[in-house]
Amino acid sequence: MGRPSGVGAPSNVGRPSDVGAGSMGRSSNVAPGGRSSTGVGSQSPTTLLGNNSHLNTALTNALAKAGVSVPGKDLLSACDGFKNLGQCVAVLHVAKNLDIPGGFDALKAKMTGKGAVNLGKAIQQLDPNVKAKAESRKANNQAKQDIKTAQSES
Repeated sequence: MGRPSGVGAPSNVGRPSDVGAGSMGRSSNVAPGGRSSTGVGSQSPTTLLGNNSHLNTALTNALAKAGVSVPGKDLLSACDGFKNLGQCVAVLHVAKNLDIPGGFDALKAKMTGKGAVNLGKAIQQLDPNVKAKAESRKANNQAKQDIKTAQSES
């Protein structure tokens, strides 16, 4: 028979207005299998962090707890140019997890400059010996957890 119309929660219930699907290095906003990938917001990371100092502080603290260093100790400027906050945080994790030549700055340049590529391709281009897809997935999961933790604290 099916569910009567109007029954069931809308998909955005419980989600803050500045949180939504993002690309996290993917070419679309939907992950394989139709799930939303976790980037934070339709806002740029600099707008999101600039408008929410508590999120900025909580996320910086969450990253520090995970042993991730933010270039210049300033998350706002480190994330400038990324499509979403999740993408930036994932790149920070890859820079920590792998000894990629040029680290964060090299990955950021590949992902935000002319001819930008996704995180997996950026990793592969900088270090062909790394299992880029697995490392990208790992970093995206780490970013997702850090952002979730920071949002609950902010």
